[in-house]
Amino acid sequence: MHAPLGQNRGPGRRRRSIPFGRILGGVCLIAIAGFSLYSALVRDDLQKTRPIETAKKEDPAPPAETKPAPNSQSSLTQVDPQSGANTSRVVTGDGSVVTMFSPSNRDGSGPVIINANRIGQDPRMAATPNDSLLEDSPFGKLPITGPDGLRPMDQYARPWSGARGVRIAIVVSGLGLSQTGTQRAIEKLPEEITLAFAASGNSLQRWMQDARRGGHEILIQVPFEPFDYPSNNPGADTLLTSLSAAKNIDNLHKAMGKITNYTGVMNYLGGKFLANPGAMEPVLRDIGKRGLLFLDDGSSAQSKSGMLAKTLAVPHAFADVQLDAELQQDAIMKKLDELERIARRNGSAIGVASAFDESVDAISKWSEEAAMRGIEIVAVSALADDPKQP
Repeated sequence: MHAPLGQNRGPGRRRRSIPFGRILGGVCLIAIAGFSLYSALVRDDLQKTRPIETAKKEDPAPPAETKPAPNSQSSLTQVDPQSGANTSRVVTGDGSVVTMFSPSNRDGSGPVIINANRIGQDPRMAATPNDSLLEDSPFGKLPITGPDGLRPMDQYARPWSGARGVRIAIVVSGLGLSQTGTQRAIEKLPEEITLAFAASGNSLQRWMQDARRGGHEILIQVPFEPFDYPSNNPGADTLLTSLSAAKNIDNLHKAMGKITNYTGVMNYLGGKFLANPGAMEPVLRDIGKRGLLFLDDGSSAQSKSGMLAKTLAVPHAFADVQLDAELQQDAIMKKLDELERIARRNGSAIGVASAFDESVDAISKWSEEAAMRGIEIVAVSALADDPKQP
């Protein structure tokens, strides 16, 4: 009773502790050794199969001078319509397809130029002319067809959907004559509206850049001789039936050199000139040679431009309705409704107007409503009769 609790027990066997640390270390050594053995076995397998995988890879395309495929192989050779390269596809005996590309023979020297999109222009570059479509002249830089056949009317055209619905083009002319009127038209008119700049206008290069950045397709408007000339004088450098063909071409080039980035030429007045095939023929020929379209504003019932354009294979368009002969917004809206009826009957129609405030307001309002009726507003180049298009 006098001993502390538990100290009165007799001697017994002493309990031994389990060596957990040694057991855990042994397990780790075994795991490391097993993983090393597994890695070595897998590496050997991969090294054995690697030559087989290499053998299955398709051989690189042989050069153009390579001999043709054996009779046991089928081959097909085509010419890429864009680059002109020869594309040859050979089906080998095991079913693999080997494609070979080789350049085709072509005249001249230098690189092949591939145009991924020949119709229209990147909006970010719309105000920048394509230098390959310009030539220097005493009157400034004039439009020309490029060495690869690209035309200004293709390069600077506003793209459209390509749908088979009702299409209407509206051209607002006389831009550049009034600074405030020009600015208002560019800012307010929908970008689908085509803008025609008067050759006698001011600050045309600046306004051209604003219009192109705004998404508009543009034309250059050239003064032609009216029946009541000179009492009704379109302005300086008017094309006249009394002038020689060479002088009229010079006057045409003076107008063309004022700006760049346009798809075609539009007449300003010119009933007498348009009705004279002898005077009109060399002018249309020059316009077509430069890859441009000609828009007849439809003001002269005696115009021979359509007949001559077909004969000369010049892209041509003819306006169906003069929208603002009566300068009141209600009257212009009625003319726009008339234009829509013509378009629904014929599939398409072209209307022209001047850049008066009443015209700009009416066209802006009507265009928004027309879109909700399923009408597509397109640029004038989309409706031109182009002999080069099927």
